[in-house]
Amino acid sequence: MRNMMLAVMLAALVPAVCAAGEVDLEKYLKRDTFTDLKISPSGEYFAATLPFEKQTGVVILRVADNQIVSRFLPPVNNHAVGFDWVSNDRVLIELAMKFGSLDQPQLTGELYSLKANVPNGGNLLVGQRKLQWVAAFLADQLPQDEKHVLIAVSTFGAEPYTRLERMNVADGQRWTVARSPVRRASFTTDGQGQGRFALGAGSDNINKLYYRDRNKQDWRMLNDEAVTSRIESAIGFSADGALAYLMVEQTDGPDSIVSWNPVTDERRQVLRDPVVDVTRIIHRPGTSIPVGALYMGDTPRTRFFDEASEDARLYRSLEAAFGGDAVYITSSTRDGSKVLVQTFSARNPGDFFIYDQKAKSAQHLISRSAWVEPDLAAPVRAVTIQSRDGMQLHGFLTTPHGREAKGLPMVVLPHGGPFGVFDSGAYDEESQLLAAAGYAVLQLNFRGSGNYGRAYKEAGKRQWGGAMQDDVTDATRWAIAEGIADRAKICIYGASYGAYAALMGVAKEPDLYRCAAGYVGIYDLPMMHTRGDIQDNRSGTNYLREWLGPVDKVREVSPVNLASQIRVPVFLAAGREDQRAPVQHTERMEAALKKAGVPVESLYYPREGHGFYVDANRREYYGKLLAFLSQNLGGDKAAAP
Repeated sequence: MRNMMLAVMLAALVPAVCAAGEVDLEKYLKRDTFTDLKISPSGEYFAATLPFEKQTGVVILRVADNQIVSRFLPPVNNHAVGFDWVSNDRVLIELAMKFGSLDQPQLTGELYSLKANVPNGGNLLVGQRKLQWVAAFLADQLPQDEKHVLIAVSTFGAEPYTRLERMNVADGQRWTVARSPVRRASFTTDGQGQGRFALGAGSDNINKLYYRDRNKQDWRMLNDEAVTSRIESAIGFSADGALAYLMVEQTDGPDSIVSWNPVTDERRQVLRDPVVDVTRIIHRPGTSIPVGALYMGDTPRTRFFDEASEDARLYRSLEAAFGGDAVYITSSTRDGSKVLVQTFSARNPGDFFIYDQKAKSAQHLISRSAWVEPDLAAPVRAVTIQSRDGMQLHGFLTTPHGREAKGLPMVVLPHGGPFGVFDSGAYDEESQLLAAAGYAVLQLNFRGSGNYGRAYKEAGKRQWGGAMQDDVTDATRWAIAEGIADRAKICIYGASYGAYAALMGVAKEPDLYRCAAGYVGIYDLPMMHTRGDIQDNRSGTNYLREWLGPVDKVREVSPVNLASQIRVPVFLAAGREDQRAPVQHTERMEAALKKAGVPVESLYYPREGHGFYVDANRREYYGKLLAFLSQNLGGDKAAAP
């Protein structure tokens, strides 16, 4: 039985009673109780992020009685996307701005300090609202210094140079420690708080990695992407400081973790998965020393630099205790005696436990979504598909709970992005919702996706409507050939780039799909060069030219120009405040479809952005989406609210 220690943060969890053949949207649209949870260095407090409609706040709770002792709520459209304990009773919070639930978070560079037992607010240390026209990001917590941290600071403007500064966490006073040799740099420090690596890029988006032995020495270039055709980044140092660990892209296949000796220049590969990139670095509890990695492949798995180490043994014992669920230690007390453990799977959004290493006991704290019953969730399995040109593609198939994966109506669900983004196989509310309505859901990591190495990602360059689209088509035909999908009942649906792939799919393959749906989509590719937030600076303009393609080359693969080839019903939804995929994309697509005589339904919200925030709007949207799919594929509709 789950121990709801943080029940003070939970809303009523009584499920609605739905008629047979109806989907309870609340079960899938209800916001997580929190999005992250970390224990303080002393073990006296927890800090947690709490999502609301248009903002994400932070609370501090006392472990002894689970009472909230401090809270911070940022302005609307601002979200606490990162926080770290920087002393025994203080959290440093990084904000990002998002105009829509699917928008890519844009870090604002504002840093807030939240102290335990200060009931409300949060002290702004760095940011525009303090009339400081700089952006700052945490670089080093300086664990042995309760009063200061190291931050990376840059001015606002086109591709600025970055400074490493020491900051007082109580009042925000700052002193410059180092200056980067490259624009838009991030720093990596050693165990003594010395700035040792700087990674950045100018408007050409070519990454350069610099190194130095200690503060005040000259930087020297360690890697230039223009020369090596790979990106290298530093992830930390060994316990004795003799070795640095680098994440290194490879010519083919996934990235590897390499140890590098700055004295001898010797390199040695210490970790590399045969299929996927590193998802998260594993650190030794209570330290910033990297010791292993979490990989999200066909199933989540952990690997260690030394499989016989205490760090590896700790993870193996936890993995055995939690019955096959993935395990990741999110934080620990400074002495490492207590660790906060997150467990998760494709059918479980996540549970958090506090594990006492001395007592060898684990205590359940809270579940991300306590209303989700993993045993009743739709099963998810990894799939591997061969593309028409021989590339091995990876994805995930979700099928309705309790039903055989044969002859099912199916929704093909390409992800957004598209470059560097990927479906991980972790719990996904949208695919679970669609499976609850009776559909198989196919999610493919087509070429251009992240997680499979540089070559896999670059294979999608300038392939909007080309090979990336062919991959989705090949996956759909695979599901038919395997007998999973009913060939007469397949719809393609997605958001952002996924919406583009949906409309492009029914334009290129008019006989393959029964319907298409696009959510906050991109349909007019030349418009991407003139409207939206990507081309706001030179690096964004160069990115569009390099990865999307020049204006005169993308007109012919724009769904808005191919409406006459579409012969199936279409559903479109958009927010009029969308800055990433401006609403004109959807308006033009709708107009083109109507002109071509294609049945089209549309839904617009005047005060939503790139993805819908407002609960009532989200319920209406998914209700209409399920009704549209039901009309064309025969699945279940949403239950009445």
